[in-house]
Amino acid sequence: MKKKILILSGGISKERLISLDTGIQVAKELRKNGYKVKISEPDNNLAKTIKIFKPNIIFNALHGQFGEDGYIQSNIERFNIPYTHSGVIASAIAMDKDISKKIFLKNKIRTPKYFIYSYNLKKIDIIKKINNHLNFPVVVKPLNEGSSVNVYICNKNNIFKILNSLINYKKIMIEEFIGGREIQVAIMGNTKLGAIELRPKRKFYDYQAKYSLNAKTQHIIPVDLPKKKLRKIMNIAFKAHNKIGCRGVTRSDFKYCNGKFYLLEINTQPGMTKLSLVPEIAAYKGITFIELIEWILKDASKKR
Repeated sequence: MKKKILILSGGISKERLISLDTGIQVAKELRKNGYKVKISEPDNNLAKTIKIFKPNIIFNALHGQFGEDGYIQSNIERFNIPYTHSGVIASAIAMDKDISKKIFLKNKIRTPKYFIYSYNLKKIDIIKKINNHLNFPVVVKPLNEGSSVNVYICNKNNIFKILNSLINYKKIMIEEFIGGREIQVAIMGNTKLGAIELRPKRKFYDYQAKYSLNAKTQHIIPVDLPKKKLRKIMNIAFKAHNKIGCRGVTRSDFKYCNGKFYLLEINTQPGMTKLSLVPEIAAYKGITFIELIEWILKDASKKR
């Protein structure tokens, strides 16, 4: 008898729509293959939903804050039900760009230079700090958002306007801009699943480039790299996956510039939409969508 799967999707983050889409795609595939499935919001009725539905496994299809940062993971663990993807600590670390980059650097994983801005520096001091350590243009981003939400490439003329628009975040990462190629790597447990290159028509691989068909981002697989370089980027992603303490499937985002790989961040709950990269990499490797989902379900555990 097939197991009962409770899919958590939606939530209150800025990635809500992507999460809903992921939940719909996963549910559709599971139902098609005989599973009993219920989709639920991670709201105050969650305990009641779990009590009535009695799921065997919780598939965490949430993205962004409260879904990927350890919060929902710590709540799920109270119910003693196996759940998918990374656990509380790894999720919290990966979602915090400052902490995760510190772990990258400690483990000799190259990542763009950066500093944290907390709205207490004078304008002239910010400019000095950028000129001394980073140089313009720079990337400005919140510490704990995903899907390139509120990520901007800034120059001297627009940086303060952008920073003012992000004041609700309290802390912002100002990061060295790395040009070159966008390459993403999927890790599936102990398997270095594969890589894909993205060529956005837009200025960079932002939210629209990721999730809009109109953006016409090119997905290139296999990646045109020498075998030695391809092994290297896969090994870096695998190392980051393990050093952060991730479980299940992750996707690491890289820039490749002047022969060097720069790890931008690691995603503990990659999307499962029609435009998502991990299913595309898996398909190239001969793994169907349902096989990928079932692998994720088999990897689920009560405490991650």
